[in-house]
Amino acid sequence: MLKRLSRCTTVLGWALSVAVWVGLPSAAAAQDAKSVVQQAVNAELAASDNDHTRWRYQQHEANGDVFTVVETKYGSVKRHVMERGHPASAQTLAADDAYNERFIHDTALQAKQRRDGLHDDKSARELLTQMPEAFDWKIENEAGDAISMSYQPNPDFDPPTMESRVMSAMTGKLVVSKPAHRIKSFTGRLMDDVTIGWGLLARIHTGSHFDIERREVAPGLWQITETHVHIDGHALFFKTIGQQQDEVNSEFTQVPPDTTLEQAVKMLQQPAGAAGAPCCSAK
Repeated sequence: MLKRLSRCTTVLGWALSVAVWVGLPSAAAAQDAKSVVQQAVNAELAASDNDHTRWRYQQHEANGDVFTVVETKYGSVKRHVMERGHPASAQTLAADDAYNERFIHDTALQAKQRRDGLHDDKSARELLTQMPEAFDWKIENEAGDAISMSYQPNPDFDPPTMESRVMSAMTGKLVVSKPAHRIKSFTGRLMDDVTIGWGLLARIHTGSHFDIERREVAPGLWQITETHVHIDGHALFFKTIGQQQDEVNSEFTQVPPDTTLEQAVKMLQQPAGAAGAPCCSAK
């Protein structure tokens, strides 16, 4: 689920009050919950198709590294700001600059980045479309501007891919923003070991989990602000998401759609917010 899951998923074209849900028979409530998720999937896929914005933002990693990232339609570049909790050294910045200079002139590196991103986007899209059927859904709470739902594996679901076999074994929660009908958070935990291809393709152990947090960074535009993925084992599915990953993204500023890689590299050296007013923080 994990980067356009990284940029993926939206929810609910309508909502019912808690009192109504309590009064419904369990089978009817389950069916209605599934319908809510299906409408959410449809809305999120439409948003993914129509949102072509690019962003400049700060990427915070668990080890204390902080990067400035700039996206373009040609690819993304990044540069250290902090290094293990301290200002990045001149040596580290020089190494970043050297790699970025190589990247903007190396079409093979750019193509690999795009292939990896497209692979993950395709996987995330396929998993998203399977969500209504892959799980048994239940609305847990509706308060303020959010609806909280829980899910558990649907024993009647026949996963068509290796990725969906792992996903469909998860149990977790989905939180939806009611006014915007967008997913705010999506969490999951593996309740049983999953082994695929005699362990050659995947061997993932109980307790592996993920937590994706999303926020509206500009009117009608949502981005992932936190990604936490902890996989105990190995899986050869997602190319740009690590087995142990903790990232927090903040200070989003929209990048002009015609920005070149050369311009993006120059933006990396500007102070945060210099390319425009930041749209949001990770809070």
